[in-house]
Amino acid sequence: MADYRSYADQQLLTLLKKGDERAFAEIYERFWGVLLRYAQRMLHDEEECRDVLQNTFVKLWEKSPKLSPDTQLSAYLYTLVRNQVLNVIAKDKLKADHLTDLTSYMDNAVPEADQLARTHQLHQLIEEEVGSMPEKMRQVFELSRNQQLSHKEIAVKMNISVFTVKNHITNALKRIRLHLGL
Repeated sequence: MADYRSYADQQLLTLLKKGDERAFAEIYERFWGVLLRYAQRMLHDEEECRDVLQNTFVKLWEKSPKLSPDTQLSAYLYTLVRNQVLNVIAKDKLKADHLTDLTSYMDNAVPEADQLARTHQLHQLIEEEVGSMPEKMRQVFELSRNQQLSHKEIAVKMNISVFTVKNHITNALKRIRLHLGL
């Protein structure tokens, strides 16, 4: 029985290309620690680093039959780890960006909904007060605000003076302000 610990990296790679599981186990034992430290320098999260190494060795096993015999094993493994780390960083950045976008949306959406509710409530209070006004005052106010008629147009339409129109609008606005507590 051969002692795989004495084999050079290139010998282990040749055996790995043929599907030798013991060669894979030796490569794993030989490189796990140094690759873990390499990943930790970039990620700082032990669990993510272990996942990166797991994926690295899975890729090594899957791609080993296609590797060139001239492949430098250690350089290839370091490249796999670096690429896996970059993938993790990209995914984390995407998650962070998504979270930032979602937080920003929620920060903006809640005030909009709150503002909408307040506007609706304010509109109801105004309508309530307008409904309780004397008939002529209410008609003048509604023609002014709802139909955007000028003072002169309202005066002609209702057969009253422009001065009376101004007085009705002034008194209507005072009543609304008083009702709203302004």
